[in-house]
Amino acid sequence: MRVNELFYSLQGEGRWTGRAAIFVRFSGCNLRCPFCDTDFSRYREMTEEEIIDAVGQWPQCKFIVFTGGEPTLQLTDSLVAKLKARGYYMTVETNGTHPVPAGIDWITCSPKTAFVANGALKITRCDEVKVVYDGIHAISDYGLDCRYRYVQPCDTGDAATTESNLRGAIAYVQQHPQWQLSLQVHKILKIQ
Repeated sequence: MRVNELFYSLQGEGRWTGRAAIFVRFSGCNLRCPFCDTDFSRYREMTEEEIIDAVGQWPQCKFIVFTGGEPTLQLTDSLVAKLKARGYYMTVETNGTHPVPAGIDWITCSPKTAFVANGALKITRCDEVKVVYDGIHAISDYGLDCRYRYVQPCDTGDAATTESNLRGAIAYVQQHPQWQLSLQVHKILKIQ
């Protein structure tokens, strides 16, 4: 498996914001979103056993976030089962264009169909849907059966545009109270 990075930090987005987590960031994605902040040219080939050993270096934490890129391109039922047997609670952050392996405890779907032509959803349920707000595309839960709905302002790298997206996302949530605001708290805190 191609692993972009593996690290211990706090979850900075969505329902689990502020929770200590082990992040396994897979390299590669089937989409090319214009705002993506992951460098896919950097990765390390790792076996399932190497990933298990690596997450074991933080024995105090049993909470894993699989992210990417698009983790479902590489994440296997086998790795999930092995980690489950070791007592880990596992979440996945997916664009929803591929099935999620069995055994995942929490699914965060961040659909990108508004940004790319080949982003058709292959999942129908998730625990939370997190939609990127850019002030251009409509906000939708895409018919997903979900418990929580989040709007997250798009960080474009341009301060004025990012601020405008934040203000627009706040206004959207105020007008649609079934949605909640998700901020990238890890960026605010300047942590990984």
